[in-house]
Parts: sequence; structure tokens; C-alpha cells
Amino acid sequence: MVMFRAIPPTRTARLLGVLAALAVIVPHAANALEMSGDKEVARMVTFGGACAKCELSGRKLSGAQFNGANFSGAALVGSDLREARFLGAVFANADLSRADLSDSQMVGANFSNANLSNARLRDVEAKGVVFAGATMNHVDLRDTRAEGSNFNRANLTAAQFNDTSLQGAVFTKVEAKGASFRDAEMQGANLSSGRFDQASFRDTNLDGAVLSGASFNGADFRDASLRHTNLFGADLSRARGLDQEQLDEACGDSSTRLPVGLSVRNCRGMSVHWTGWRAPPTPPTPPTPPTPRTPATPPTPPTPATPPTPRY
Repeated sequence: MVMFRAIPPTRTARLLGVLAALAVIVPHAANALEMSGDKEVARMVTFGGACAKCELSGRKLSGAQFNGANFSGAALVGSDLREARFLGAVFANADLSRADLSDSQMVGANFSNANLSNARLRDVEAKGVVFAGATMNHVDLRDTRAEGSNFNRANLTAAQFNDTSLQGAVFTKVEAKGASFRDAEMQGANLSSGRFDQASFRDTNLDGAVLSGASFNGADFRDASLRHTNLFGADLSRARGLDQEQLDEACGDSSTRLPVGLSVRNCRGMSVHWTGWRAPPTPPTPPTPPTPRTPATPPTPPTPATPPTPRY
């Protein structure tokens, strides 16, 4: 005979409560183990909302999407962010030093005052991205498209911009000692008041760029294109690789400092755009086409003669 022992109602309620709690805790604990075991962020492909000052250093986040997310002040030191997408994301004051962001896409992203020292950003699409005030010494930005991006007051010491598209980018008041812009496309870029000592601009296209008030001690300009480049107040007295043929296509003024024996035409007071391009001449007004001649009225045909009356 099998005997069944009755369980008091209060104990039954307690057991049900424990089982319910375990049902909630166990899945979260398993997910936490997956995330902390090998530092992979599991089941988290898209990030949104706010995660200010999050600790994600060393995480594997390749292919992740940051859609309008706020990661201000977050730590992602050495994180793997290859092929990630930053769509309207904010990483202001974040620490991304030594992070790998190769082949990523940044649309409307904000990395102002972020730490990107020794970070890798090769083959990145960073059009119009804000890097103002960022620490980017020894950053690798080779083969990147960063047209119209803002690097104002950024630290670009020994940064690599080789073969980079930087048309219309802003480099005002940057510290770029020893940086390399070799073979870069920098048409219309603004480098005014920056420090580019010992930097390399070999084979760089600086057509229409603004170099006014910038310092280029020891900078290399061999085979650089300076067509319509604004050199007002620039210090090029110790620059290397400059020749008269390059300067004949640039614009300067009395405050432009050049190596001994070289000169630049004075364009001060001339009609010049901020990019250094002179306004194109107004095309002549085309002559008024002649009034078409009215064709002559054809003569009125003669009235046919009246046939004679028949005779009977």
C-alpha cells in the first residue's frame, strides 16, 4: 500500500514561489555566463537607448549596430568593432583606445573628445563624423573616406591618413606633429592655425585647401598639388620639397613665410572663396539672335477666264 503524506497549504505556497523565482533567474544566469565566459556579447546585435559609462572593454562586437545609441563616456578599450555600424550614435568622451573599428560605417556619429589613440579605423566610411577634440595619436585611418569630417582641436600626433579621402574636412587648430597625409585627397580642406610639424604631404592633393596661419616646420610637400591653395600667414619657411612651380599656382600674402629663394603671388584683396578658389569669370552674355524674316506673301493667282457661251 502506498501512503501519501499531505503537505500543508502554507508549505505548498512556499514551494510554488521558489519554483517561480528559479524560472526567472535561471535564463538570466545562463545568458550572463555566455557573456562573461569568453567576453563575447551574445544575442546583442543592435544597440539602442542609453548606455553611458558602460564597461565593454575587450568585448567582441564585430558587426554590431549602434542605432541612435548614447555611449557617452563608455569604455571600449581594445574592443573588436570591425564592420560595426554607428548610425547617429554618440560616443563623446568614450575610451576606444586600441579598439579595432576597421571596415565600419559611421553615419552622423559623434566621437567628440573621445580617446581613439592607437585605434584602427582602416577602410572606414566616416563622412561628416565629428572627431572634435578627440585624442587620436597614432590612430590608423588609412584608406578611409572621411569627407567633411570635423577634427577641430584633435590630437593627431603621428596619425596615419595615407590614401584617405578628406575633401572639405576641418583640421583647424589640430596638433598633427609627425602625421602622414601621403597620397590623401584634401581638396578644400581647412588646416588653418594647425600645427603640422614634421608631417608628410607627399603626393597630396591640397587644391583649394586653406593653410592660413598653420605651422609646417619640417613638413614634406614633395609632389603635392597646391593649385589655388590659400597660404595666407602660413609658416612654410622650413618646409621640405617645395618648389617654385608648386607655389606659382598657390595664393599668399606678405605674411606668408617661405623657404629662401621661393615666392608666392599676393592674392590678398582679390576675389577669393574661403577654399582659395578664385571666383570664375562671368560668362559673356550671348548675342541676341536675329529676328527671323517674315516670308513674303505669295502672289495672288490670276482669276481664270470665263469660258465662252456655247453656240446652239
